[in-house]
Amino acid sequence: MLLWWNEGNFVKTQTALNEAEAVVTELGDISSVNQASHGQLVHATGTAATEDVLEDPFFGLSVNAIRLERAIEFYQWVEDSKSETREKLGGGQETITTYTYRKDWVTSPVDSSKFVAPNASVEHKNTALANIEKFTVQATNVSFGAYRLPKFLVDSMGGSESLSVGLSEEVIAKLNQQFAPSVSPPATPPASTQGMLQFEEEEKESTVAMSPSSQWVHVSGGTVYLGHNPGQPSIGDVRATFKRTPPEGTVSLIAKLNGDTFESFVASNGKSIGMLSMGTHSAENMFASAHASNSMMTWILRIVGILLVCFSLNMLFAPLQVFASVVPFLGKLVGVGMGLFSLLFGVAWSLMIIALAWLFYRPLMGIIILAAAVGLIALLYSKRSSGK
Repeated sequence: MLLWWNEGNFVKTQTALNEAEAVVTELGDISSVNQASHGQLVHATGTAATEDVLEDPFFGLSVNAIRLERAIEFYQWVEDSKSETREKLGGGQETITTYTYRKDWVTSPVDSSKFVAPNASVEHKNTALANIEKFTVQATNVSFGAYRLPKFLVDSMGGSESLSVGLSEEVIAKLNQQFAPSVSPPATPPASTQGMLQFEEEEKESTVAMSPSSQWVHVSGGTVYLGHNPGQPSIGDVRATFKRTPPEGTVSLIAKLNGDTFESFVASNGKSIGMLSMGTHSAENMFASAHASNSMMTWILRIVGILLVCFSLNMLFAPLQVFASVVPFLGKLVGVGMGLFSLLFGVAWSLMIIALAWLFYRPLMGIIILAAAVGLIALLYSKRSSGK
Protein backbone atom coordinates (compact mmCIF):
# COMPACT_ATOMS: atom_id res chain seq x y z
CA MET A 1 0.00 0.00 0.00
CA LEU A 2 2.83 2.39 0.85
CA LEU A 3 4.70 1.68 -2.40
CA TRP A 4 1.55 2.07 -4.52
CA TRP A 5 0.45 5.29 -2.81
CA ASN A 6 3.96 6.74 -2.95
CA GLU A 7 4.26 6.35 -6.72
CA GLY A 8 0.82 7.80 -7.31
CA ASN A 9 1.52 10.73 -4.99
CA PHE A 10 4.78 11.48 -6.81
CA VAL A 11 3.08 11.57 -10.23
CA LYS A 12 0.14 13.63 -8.97
CA THR A 13 2.40 16.15 -7.25
CA GLN A 14 4.67 16.41 -10.28
CA THR A 15 1.69 16.94 -12.58
CA ALA A 16 0.22 19.59 -10.28
CA LEU A 17 3.55 21.44 -10.08
CA ASN A 18 3.89 21.39 -13.86
CA GLU A 19 0.36 22.71 -14.25
CA ALA A 20 0.99 25.48 -11.72
CA GLU A 21 4.32 26.40 -13.31
CA ALA A 22 2.59 26.86 -16.67
CA VAL A 23 0.06 29.42 -15.36
CA VAL A 24 1.94 31.33 -12.65
CA THR A 25 2.31 35.10 -13.17
CA GLU A 26 4.30 37.82 -11.42
CA LEU A 27 2.30 39.90 -8.95
CA GLY A 28 4.80 42.76 -9.05
CA ASP A 29 4.30 45.72 -6.71
CA ILE A 30 2.67 44.62 -3.43
CA SER A 31 2.19 48.11 -1.97
CA SER A 32 -1.39 48.09 -3.28
CA VAL A 33 -3.94 45.36 -3.98
CA ASN A 34 -3.92 44.22 -7.61
CA GLN A 35 -7.57 43.58 -8.45
CA ALA A 36 -6.72 42.55 -12.02
CA SER A 37 -4.84 39.47 -10.77
CA HIS A 38 -7.69 38.24 -8.58
CA GLY A 39 -8.08 34.46 -8.85
CA GLN A 40 -4.72 33.96 -10.54
CA LEU A 41 -1.72 31.95 -9.34
CA VAL A 42 0.94 34.55 -8.58
CA HIS A 43 4.57 34.77 -7.50
CA ALA A 44 5.71 37.67 -5.33
CA THR A 45 8.61 38.74 -3.12
CA GLY A 46 8.35 41.25 -0.31
CA THR A 47 8.40 41.88 3.43
CA ALA A 48 6.22 39.87 5.80
CA ALA A 49 5.63 41.80 9.02
CA THR A 50 3.45 41.79 12.11
CA GLU A 51 2.71 44.08 15.04
CA ASP A 52 1.22 41.27 17.15
CA VAL A 53 2.64 40.82 20.64
CA LEU A 54 2.91 37.13 21.54
CA GLU A 55 2.81 35.94 25.15
CA ASP A 56 4.03 32.94 27.08
CA PRO A 57 1.58 32.93 30.01
CA PHE A 58 3.58 30.54 32.21
CA PHE A 59 6.77 32.61 32.24
CA GLY A 60 5.12 35.96 31.66
CA LEU A 61 7.05 36.70 28.45
CA SER A 62 5.78 39.18 25.86
CA VAL A 63 7.51 39.74 22.54
CA ASN A 64 6.69 41.19 19.15
CA ALA A 65 7.26 38.25 16.77
CA ILE A 66 5.69 36.16 14.07
CA ARG A 67 6.21 33.04 16.20
CA LEU A 68 7.23 32.40 19.83
CA GLU A 69 8.41 28.92 20.79
CA ARG A 70 9.19 27.39 24.17
CA ALA A 71 11.13 24.10 24.36
CA ILE A 72 11.24 22.13 27.62
CA GLU A 73 13.79 19.58 28.87
CA PHE A 74 13.75 17.44 32.01
CA TYR A 75 16.77 15.94 33.77
CA GLN A 76 15.85 12.27 34.19
CA TRP A 77 17.07 8.75 34.61
CA VAL A 78 16.99 7.04 31.19
CA GLU A 79 16.93 3.28 30.61
CA ASP A 80 19.06 1.74 27.85
CA SER A 81 18.89 -1.89 26.76
CA LYS A 82 21.25 -4.09 24.78
CA SER A 83 20.14 -7.50 23.50
CA GLU A 84 22.35 -10.35 22.37
CA THR A 85 21.00 -13.44 20.61
CA ARG A 86 22.82 -16.71 21.05
CA GLU A 87 22.41 -20.13 19.43
CA LYS A 88 21.43 -22.89 21.85
CA LEU A 89 22.92 -26.35 21.58
CA GLY A 90 20.22 -28.67 20.31
CA GLY A 91 18.39 -25.99 18.36
CA GLY A 92 16.74 -22.70 19.05
CA GLN A 93 17.98 -19.35 20.20
CA GLU A 94 18.05 -17.38 23.42
CA THR A 95 18.13 -13.62 23.80
CA ILE A 96 19.89 -11.98 26.75
CA THR A 97 19.03 -8.35 27.45
CA THR A 98 21.15 -6.08 29.66
CA TYR A 99 19.73 -2.87 31.09
CA THR A 100 21.79 0.17 32.06
CA TYR A 101 20.77 3.56 33.44
CA ARG A 102 22.11 7.06 32.90
CA LYS A 103 21.13 10.64 33.63
CA ASP A 104 20.27 12.83 30.66
CA TRP A 105 18.15 15.72 29.44
CA VAL A 106 14.96 14.54 27.71
CA THR A 107 12.00 16.34 26.18
CA SER A 108 9.36 14.70 28.41
CA PRO A 109 9.34 13.11 31.90
CA VAL A 110 10.33 9.43 32.01
CA ASP A 111 8.10 7.03 33.96
CA SER A 112 10.65 5.23 36.14
CA SER A 113 7.99 2.78 37.41
CA LYS A 114 8.29 1.03 34.03
CA PHE A 115 12.03 0.38 34.36
CA VAL A 116 12.65 -3.34 33.80
CA ALA A 117 15.69 -4.20 35.92
CA PRO A 118 14.98 -5.30 39.50
CA ASN A 119 14.84 -2.37 41.98
CA ALA A 120 15.56 0.08 39.12
CA SER A 121 12.31 1.95 39.74
CA VAL A 122 13.46 2.55 43.33
CA GLU A 123 17.17 3.16 42.82
CA HIS A 124 16.58 5.38 39.75
CA LYS A 125 13.33 7.10 40.64
CA ASN A 126 12.38 10.07 38.49
CA THR A 127 10.70 13.25 39.67
CA ALA A 128 9.95 16.56 37.95
CA LEU A 129 10.21 19.96 39.61
CA ALA A 130 7.50 21.35 37.33
CA ASN A 131 5.06 19.87 34.86
CA ILE A 132 5.60 22.23 31.90
CA GLU A 133 4.95 21.43 28.26
CA LYS A 134 6.43 22.83 25.09
CA PHE A 135 4.52 25.82 23.81
CA THR A 136 4.14 27.63 20.48
CA VAL A 137 2.07 30.69 19.65
CA GLN A 138 1.89 32.39 16.26
CA ALA A 139 0.83 35.81 15.06
CA THR A 140 -2.61 35.97 13.44
CA ASN A 141 -2.09 39.28 11.66
CA VAL A 142 0.86 39.11 9.26
CA SER A 143 0.99 41.65 6.46
CA PHE A 144 2.65 41.29 3.07
CA GLY A 145 2.66 44.81 1.70
CA ALA A 146 -1.03 45.61 1.17
CA TYR A 147 -1.96 41.94 1.53
CA ARG A 148 -2.61 39.59 4.46
CA LEU A 149 -0.81 36.25 4.73
CA PRO A 150 -3.07 33.26 5.54
CA LYS A 151 -2.14 30.76 8.24
CA PHE A 152 -0.89 28.04 5.87
CA LEU A 153 1.75 30.43 4.49
CA VAL A 154 2.70 31.82 7.91
CA ASP A 155 3.19 28.21 9.08
CA SER A 156 5.93 27.87 6.44
CA MET A 157 7.94 30.82 7.72
CA GLY A 158 11.29 29.96 9.28
CA GLY A 159 14.29 31.95 10.43
CA SER A 160 13.76 31.46 14.16
CA GLU A 161 16.43 32.76 16.52
CA SER A 162 17.24 32.39 20.21
CA LEU A 163 15.40 34.80 22.46
CA SER A 164 17.11 36.42 25.44
CA VAL A 165 14.88 36.15 28.47
CA GLY A 166 14.32 38.60 31.31
CA LEU A 167 11.86 37.58 34.04
CA SER A 168 10.33 40.15 36.34
CA GLU A 169 10.61 39.84 40.11
CA GLU A 170 6.87 39.18 40.27
CA VAL A 171 7.14 36.21 37.90
CA ILE A 172 10.13 34.81 39.79
CA ALA A 173 8.26 35.06 43.08
CA LYS A 174 5.23 33.37 41.56
CA LEU A 175 7.35 30.49 40.22
CA ASN A 176 9.05 29.97 43.58
CA GLN A 177 5.71 29.93 45.36
CA GLN A 178 4.52 27.31 42.92
CA PHE A 179 7.52 25.05 43.64
CA ALA A 180 7.62 25.67 47.40
CA PRO A 181 4.91 23.13 48.38
CA SER A 182 6.73 20.22 46.67
CA VAL A 183 10.35 21.21 47.35
CA SER A 184 12.03 22.59 50.46
CA PRO A 185 15.05 24.68 49.50
CA PRO A 186 18.14 24.57 51.68
CA ALA A 187 18.85 27.50 53.96
CA THR A 188 21.99 28.43 52.03
CA PRO A 189 22.58 27.75 48.33
CA PRO A 190 25.68 25.72 47.45
CA ALA A 191 28.88 27.68 46.86
CA SER A 192 28.88 26.83 43.17
CA THR A 193 25.33 28.18 42.84
CA GLN A 194 26.30 31.41 44.61
CA GLY A 195 29.19 31.88 42.17
CA MET A 196 26.99 31.23 39.18
CA LEU A 197 24.31 33.61 40.36
CA GLN A 198 26.94 36.27 41.01
CA PHE A 199 28.34 35.81 37.50
CA GLU A 200 24.87 36.04 35.94
CA GLU A 201 24.17 39.19 37.92
CA GLU A 202 27.43 40.79 36.80
CA GLU A 203 26.66 39.94 33.16
CA LYS A 204 23.12 41.30 33.55
CA GLU A 205 21.78 38.15 31.93
CA SER A 206 19.53 37.31 34.83
CA THR A 207 16.99 39.08 36.99
CA VAL A 208 17.34 36.45 39.70
CA ALA A 209 18.52 37.90 43.00
CA MET A 210 20.69 35.97 45.47
CA SER A 211 18.02 35.32 48.05
CA PRO A 212 16.36 32.21 49.46
CA SER A 213 13.10 33.12 47.70
CA SER A 214 14.63 33.07 44.22
CA GLN A 215 17.22 30.31 44.35
CA TRP A 216 15.12 27.91 42.28
CA VAL A 217 14.97 30.14 39.20
CA HIS A 218 18.06 30.90 37.13
CA VAL A 219 17.94 32.95 33.93
CA SER A 220 20.83 33.10 31.49
CA GLY A 221 20.50 34.30 27.92
CA GLY A 222 17.69 32.34 26.31
CA THR A 223 17.40 29.70 29.06
CA VAL A 224 15.32 29.59 32.23
CA TYR A 225 16.63 26.90 34.59
CA LEU A 226 14.46 25.55 37.40
CA GLY A 227 16.61 23.86 40.03
CA HIS A 228 19.35 24.48 42.60
CA ASN A 229 22.43 24.60 40.40
CA PRO A 230 22.54 24.73 36.58
CA GLY A 231 26.16 23.57 36.71
CA GLN A 232 25.27 20.43 38.66
CA PRO A 233 21.79 19.32 37.57
CA SER A 234 19.72 17.04 39.78
CA ILE A 235 16.98 14.61 38.85
CA GLY A 236 13.79 16.58 38.37
CA ASP A 237 15.41 19.84 37.25
CA VAL A 238 13.77 21.57 34.30
CA ARG A 239 15.11 24.00 31.74
CA ALA A 240 13.21 26.04 29.18
CA THR A 241 14.68 27.64 26.07
CA PHE A 242 12.95 30.20 23.89
CA LYS A 243 13.03 31.13 20.21
CA ARG A 244 11.24 33.70 18.16
CA THR A 245 10.68 34.31 14.47
CA PRO A 246 11.47 38.01 13.95
CA PRO A 247 8.46 40.27 13.32
CA GLU A 248 9.78 41.26 9.91
CA GLY A 249 11.50 39.35 7.13
CA THR A 250 11.75 38.98 3.37
CA VAL A 251 9.77 36.10 1.87
CA SER A 252 8.87 34.77 -1.58
CA LEU A 253 5.57 33.03 -2.20
CA ILE A 254 3.55 31.26 -4.84
CA ALA A 255 -0.19 31.11 -4.18
CA LYS A 256 -3.56 31.96 -5.67
CA LEU A 257 -4.59 35.58 -5.14
CA ASN A 258 -7.95 36.05 -3.46
CA GLY A 259 -8.70 39.74 -2.91
CA ASP A 260 -6.19 41.06 -0.38
CA THR A 261 -5.05 37.61 0.74
CA PHE A 262 -3.98 34.27 -0.69
CA GLU A 263 -5.19 30.69 -0.89
CA SER A 264 -3.91 27.38 -2.24
CA PHE A 265 -4.00 26.74 -5.96
CA VAL A 266 -5.92 23.53 -6.67
CA ALA A 267 -4.71 21.69 -9.78
CA SER A 268 -7.02 19.75 -12.08
CA ASN A 269 -6.07 16.48 -10.31
CA GLY A 270 -7.06 17.88 -6.91
CA LYS A 271 -3.54 18.53 -5.57
CA SER A 272 -3.11 21.84 -3.73
CA ILE A 273 -0.11 24.07 -4.41
CA GLY A 274 0.98 26.89 -2.10
CA MET A 275 4.59 27.74 -1.25
CA LEU A 276 6.53 30.21 0.85
CA SER A 277 10.33 30.46 1.17
CA MET A 278 12.41 32.78 3.30
CA GLY A 279 14.44 35.27 1.28
CA THR A 280 14.29 36.32 -2.36
CA HIS A 281 13.64 33.49 -4.80
CA SER A 282 12.40 33.44 -8.37
CA ALA A 283 9.37 31.38 -9.38
CA GLU A 284 11.65 29.07 -11.38
CA ASN A 285 13.84 28.36 -8.38
CA MET A 286 10.87 27.76 -6.10
CA PHE A 287 9.32 25.25 -8.52
CA ALA A 288 12.70 23.55 -8.99
CA SER A 289 13.03 23.22 -5.22
CA ALA A 290 9.49 21.81 -4.99
CA HIS A 291 10.25 19.22 -7.68
CA ALA A 292 13.47 18.25 -5.88
CA SER A 293 11.63 17.86 -2.55
CA ASN A 294 8.95 15.74 -4.20
CA SER A 295 11.59 13.48 -5.75
CA MET A 296 13.58 13.17 -2.51
CA MET A 297 10.54 12.26 -0.41
CA THR A 298 9.48 9.71 -3.03
CA TRP A 299 12.89 8.01 -2.93
CA ILE A 300 12.90 7.98 0.87
CA LEU A 301 9.51 6.26 0.95
CA ARG A 302 10.57 3.87 -1.83
CA ILE A 303 13.56 2.73 0.21
CA VAL A 304 11.45 2.44 3.38
CA GLY A 305 8.83 0.40 1.52
CA ILE A 306 11.39 -1.95 -0.05
CA LEU A 307 13.13 -2.50 3.31
CA LEU A 308 9.78 -3.28 4.96
CA VAL A 309 9.07 -5.92 2.29
CA CYS A 310 12.54 -7.47 2.65
CA PHE A 311 12.43 -7.56 6.46
CA SER A 312 8.90 -9.00 6.40
CA LEU A 313 9.96 -11.81 4.08
CA ASN A 314 13.00 -12.51 6.24
CA MET A 315 10.77 -12.77 9.31
CA LEU A 316 8.37 -15.03 7.37
CA PHE A 317 11.18 -17.50 6.66
CA ALA A 318 12.79 -17.21 10.13
CA PRO A 319 11.32 -20.54 11.37
CA LEU A 320 13.41 -22.37 8.75
CA GLN A 321 16.57 -21.01 10.37
CA VAL A 322 15.32 -22.10 13.80
CA PHE A 323 14.63 -25.64 12.56
CA ALA A 324 18.07 -25.81 10.95
CA SER A 325 19.84 -24.54 14.10
CA VAL A 326 19.80 -28.01 15.60
CA VAL A 327 23.27 -27.85 14.09
CA PRO A 328 24.51 -24.27 14.86
CA PHE A 329 26.64 -23.99 11.71
CA LEU A 330 23.74 -25.16 9.51
CA GLY A 331 21.43 -22.60 11.16
CA LYS A 332 23.76 -19.74 10.29
CA LEU A 333 24.14 -21.02 6.71
CA VAL A 334 20.37 -21.23 6.25
CA GLY A 335 20.03 -17.77 7.78
CA VAL A 336 22.43 -16.27 5.24
CA GLY A 337 20.63 -18.03 2.39
CA MET A 338 17.20 -16.90 3.56
CA GLY A 339 18.52 -13.35 3.99
CA LEU A 340 19.83 -13.28 0.41
CA PHE A 341 16.60 -14.78 -0.92
CA SER A 342 14.47 -12.26 1.05
CA LEU A 343 16.56 -9.38 -0.29
CA LEU A 344 16.33 -10.45 -3.95
CA PHE A 345 12.68 -11.50 -3.80
CA GLY A 346 11.75 -8.42 -1.75
CA VAL A 347 13.36 -6.07 -4.26
CA ALA A 348 11.70 -7.95 -7.15
CA TRP A 349 8.31 -7.83 -5.44
CA SER A 350 8.69 -4.14 -4.65
CA LEU A 351 9.74 -3.33 -8.22
CA MET A 352 6.70 -5.19 -9.49
CA ILE A 353 4.37 -3.17 -7.25
CA ILE A 354 6.11 0.05 -8.33
CA ALA A 355 5.89 -1.00 -11.97
CA LEU A 356 2.18 -1.76 -11.69
CA ALA A 357 1.65 1.65 -10.10
CA TRP A 358 3.55 3.31 -12.92
CA LEU A 359 1.60 1.27 -15.49
CA PHE A 360 -1.48 2.84 -13.97
CA TYR A 361 -0.06 6.39 -13.71
CA ARG A 362 2.73 6.44 -16.34
CA PRO A 363 2.54 3.39 -18.70
CA LEU A 364 5.89 3.83 -20.52
CA MET A 365 7.99 4.06 -17.35
CA GLY A 366 5.97 1.24 -15.81
CA ILE A 367 6.91 -1.13 -18.65
CA ILE A 368 10.63 -0.40 -18.09
CA ILE A 369 10.42 -1.03 -14.33
CA LEU A 370 8.32 -4.16 -14.86
CA ALA A 371 11.02 -5.52 -17.18
CA ALA A 372 13.61 -5.00 -14.41
CA ALA A 373 11.39 -6.88 -11.95
CA VAL A 374 10.93 -9.79 -14.36
CA GLY A 375 14.72 -9.88 -14.83
CA LEU A 376 15.26 -10.25 -11.07
CA ILE A 377 12.67 -13.02 -10.86
CA ALA A 378 14.38 -14.81 -13.78
CA LEU A 379 17.68 -14.51 -11.89
CA LEU A 380 16.10 -16.08 -8.81
CA TYR A 381 14.72 -18.94 -10.93
CA SER A 382 18.12 -19.58 -12.51
CA LYS A 383 19.77 -19.62 -9.07
CA ARG A 384 17.15 -22.10 -7.89
CA SER A 385 17.83 -24.36 -10.89
CA SER A 386 21.61 -24.24 -10.35
CA GLY A 387 21.05 -24.91 -6.64
CA LYS A 388 19.28 -28.13 -7.49
